[in-house]
Amino acid sequence: MITLKEALKLSKDELKKFKEDLKSKIEAKPELNAYLDVINAGDGVPIAVKDNIQVQDWSVTSGSNILQGYIAPYNATVINKMAKAGLTPFGRTNMDEFAMGSTTESSFYGKTLNPHNSDYVPGGSSGGSAAAVAAGLAIAALGSDTGGSIRQPASFCGIVGMKPTYGRVSRYGLGAYASSLDQIGPMTQNVEDAAILYDIISGHDEKDSTSANMNDKVSDKLDASRKLKIAVLPKHIENASEDVKKAYELAITELKNAGHEIVEKELMDAKFDISAYYITATAEATTNLARYDGIRYGNRVTGKNLEDTFIQTRSNGFGDEVKRRILLGNFVLSSGYYEAYYVKAQKVRHIIKDEYAKIFEDVDLILSPIAPGTAPKFGELKNPMDMYLSDLYSISVNLAGLPAICLPINKGANGMPVGLQLIAKAYDEQTLFDGALGLEKQINYAK
Repeated sequence: MITLKEALKLSKDELKKFKEDLKSKIEAKPELNAYLDVINAGDGVPIAVKDNIQVQDWSVTSGSNILQGYIAPYNATVINKMAKAGLTPFGRTNMDEFAMGSTTESSFYGKTLNPHNSDYVPGGSSGGSAAAVAAGLAIAALGSDTGGSIRQPASFCGIVGMKPTYGRVSRYGLGAYASSLDQIGPMTQNVEDAAILYDIISGHDEKDSTSANMNDKVSDKLDASRKLKIAVLPKHIENASEDVKKAYELAITELKNAGHEIVEKELMDAKFDISAYYITATAEATTNLARYDGIRYGNRVTGKNLEDTFIQTRSNGFGDEVKRRILLGNFVLSSGYYEAYYVKAQKVRHIIKDEYAKIFEDVDLILSPIAPGTAPKFGELKNPMDMYLSDLYSISVNLAGLPAICLPINKGANGMPVGLQLIAKAYDEQTLFDGALGLEKQINYAK
């Protein structure tokens, strides 16, 4: 598959031929289930789009039954930015329902397979986007990251996935899961492509009240030879698998070989991250998903009266995982439990942010795992708690609003990819991409 950088140099006729060939390749692999449909929305470079990002006149359903029949009346800001830069939405990718999941098994459309081995999950919630890029069925894709939903599937599928600083990419037109955590980001074949796509979709947007008033670019200033001070977290990875530990050791060795300074740091126990994240995310999800009632848009099940219509619509429209998180969110926001759970979670979130800030007083980047192991097999995370614990290493980045990028390092004993993430301080995407590009060149990952 050609890179995004190469595709941007193609002529109109070359792009037209390329897209025809690409559509044929996608249609030849329906079993992967990475795409829900393939629609060409222009004559630019084709970019796959996750099913929770609005593209005008497309069916956009967030992988849910309740939004069947909904047609997007407008473009998300990132789609308009892509169009101005010569990119075209091309195909809607599968995802966990309302981005709630780590395996893409909760989708109304069925599971997406991992291109490396169909017995394994592609990760989630942006599993369709990750699988499409990894399988050579997309030049690049857009995903969304609430607690690792870009970085974790990127790790499981052996591609690059980047979560921007909160506020650097507009959320206008993104189906909301947890508004204080969600960010749209690029999923690509390499670090340079991720920087190019990040530059295209980032920038201030008046339509998003949480948008940062910044429009600086990084791809034209990439410097893989820049020497950085990078923190490693030896205690933080004690519970990771041997595959992840080996990848971590390899990355540290290669960073040292490249001339970077490596220092050891500590973060508090990740169990606090998980508690704070799932209380915060489910509370916000409960509020955001209240709008899906079958009255204003989407799938409706008509009941005996208005209340029964609400109940029947939501009971039939939402899957088990979404219902579970709505119930949990309502519980932590309810009278008598709000102070005990939600308020405490916000205090812990502040501690997590302060902890990162303290580390970044001394270092440029942090090297961290993405997941405790390689991609699990389908059905291995049937217990919801096991799925929640699999987000161990990714969610603190969202709680602190920091930028992070995952890139493939090596393969585990089972032949599945192992990715690691680099984390930077807020708004320092330049250092993040510089460090990632340098590590990518040192590792020279064999796909």
